Amino acid sequence: MKAEDYAYLYQLEKEFWWFAGMREITAALLARECPPAQDRLILDAGCGTGGMLEWLTHYAGNGRVVGIDLTRMALDFCRESGNRAVTQASVTTLPFADATFDFLTSFDVLVQLPGEGADELAINEMERVLRPGGIAFVRVAAYKWMMSSHDEALRTHHRYRLSELVEKMESAGFNVLRSTYANSLLLPAAAVGRLLLKRIGLATRGSDVKPLPSRMRWVNSILAGVLRTEARLLKHPRVRLPFGLSAICIAEKPAGQDHASNASTARATVSRSSLGSCG
Repeated sequence: MKAEDYAYLYQLEKEFWWFAGMREITAALLARECPPAQDRLILDAGCGTGGMLEWLTHYAGNGRVVGIDLTRMALDFCRESGNRAVTQASVTTLPFADATFDFLTSFDVLVQLPGEGADELAINEMERVLRPGGIAFVRVAAYKWMMSSHDEALRTHHRYRLSELVEKMESAGFNVLRSTYANSLLLPAAAVGRLLLKRIGLATRGSDVKPLPSRMRWVNSILAGVLRTEARLLKHPRVRLPFGLSAICIAEKPAGQDHASNASTARATVSRSSLGSCG
């Protein structure tokens, strides 16, 4: 990603329709499996410029939200917003002891990992650092055929089928509690915008995450409203959307699957007490 892309992410994460709408969808999906306000230690694995760190505090209670990202520029934006509990690291080698966290999130991070098997390494690391009974919320971009200049700008290496994501989560030892596509109602428009216009040579270059032209800002509330409609549907635990631009999996590390030794447990205690020095 270019410096401009990080600046746009930082600028737009609070109000831009996609971020606002996907937060609503995330909240709807978590309402049953991970209700807010319980005391939790939370890791946002791949926190980017930090847009989700403050939002996740609703799920931390008297606990804490910690972020890691591989890119120093992204972490600088996190700190500019006052998020100090961040550190530079890869999701494939998380710098935490076994069974440290109660809740872990990964928002569109696996798609950016280069190299065969890198996503599986990351998922295994997520399972390792979660305590037994801990919850992971993983979101990825869907469908290889939707690859576009947006993905090139964000260095997306892979887009997923939902079944593929579920299979990889289960292979790492997780129990999948819920899985669904999301951003479904806008998929036809996105397909036209990214594929048809690309075919006839009229597609825009670069990331789709950039400020709307002033004459088009009225569209922001409409598009956010579409995602809020999906969020209302997904509040019903049996609803599973059959297609969409994102694939989402909520999974639990089974109780009793703590492979940490006594020494690892001791390191986890040390990690919990020293997280304030991150970054």
